[in-house]
Amino acid sequence: MSGRTRPTAAYRHVCWRYDDRAALYSRVRAFLLDGLALGEQIWYVTVEPDPVADRLREEPPIRDALRRGAARIVPVGSAYAPDHVVVPTDQVHAYATATEAALAAGHTGLRVAADATALVRTPRQRDAFARYEHLIDRYMRVRPMSAMCAYDRQLLGDAAVAELACMHPGTNVEDVLFRLYAESPGDGRAALVGELDASNHELFRAALDRADPRPVDGRLVVEASDLRFIDHRNLIHLRDHARAHGAVAVLRASRSAAARVAELLDLPGLNVEVAR
Repeated sequence: MSGRTRPTAAYRHVCWRYDDRAALYSRVRAFLLDGLALGEQIWYVTVEPDPVADRLREEPPIRDALRRGAARIVPVGSAYAPDHVVVPTDQVHAYATATEAALAAGHTGLRVAADATALVRTPRQRDAFARYEHLIDRYMRVRPMSAMCAYDRQLLGDAAVAELACMHPGTNVEDVLFRLYAESPGDGRAALVGELDASNHELFRAALDRADPRPVDGRLVVEASDLRFIDHRNLIHLRDHARAHGAVAVLRASRSAAARVAELLDLPGLNVEVAR
């Protein structure tokens, strides 16, 4: 895999919660047509029969793209592990191979809209898929792949969708108050935005475990310039995660409130750096 850096403006990784397939179609159509306009190869990954796939096949630009190989409708079983429990590193490798193939065919990159509901029905599936979401986010930071990951709230429920939405830089799930995603893939950093309090500290602890950001030179750095609030429970989770890797946790924030909470806690192994 090449180490060429992709411009940030082209990076899209979105979690989309939906309640009906008509709404899903509208969002997938717009996402994929944007990709065609940028010269990307586009995929829609789904379990068929699927009325969204049927309607996409009738959309003139997509119908033409399917005919010339610039678009694909991909069955879930051929894009993901056969048992529908992903092996995160294997799945990233599969999409990296597909991205390089798209580039070799003359496209500017790969854009995937995937209805991944069937892959996250059980806790075991969600745990594996949430880990994969963070790893593919790191890949998309450096190579020309974009993705929209769609989840059916009616089948999964809000709590299950939240486990996945919080691993994305973008989402329409407004009741997920924080997001943890890739920042600098070369050094393992993560970015943290939103609000962390008593209502979501268990979700944050699980997200940290799944993303598993790694330290460099004894420092586990989390970029949090857009973090509005973090309470003591979540600071402790961050400190403990770093400590498990033999490192000091460093939270880079733009608000002094986090530094004041950390000072009151007096936690060894946790530093809050406030940007001036």
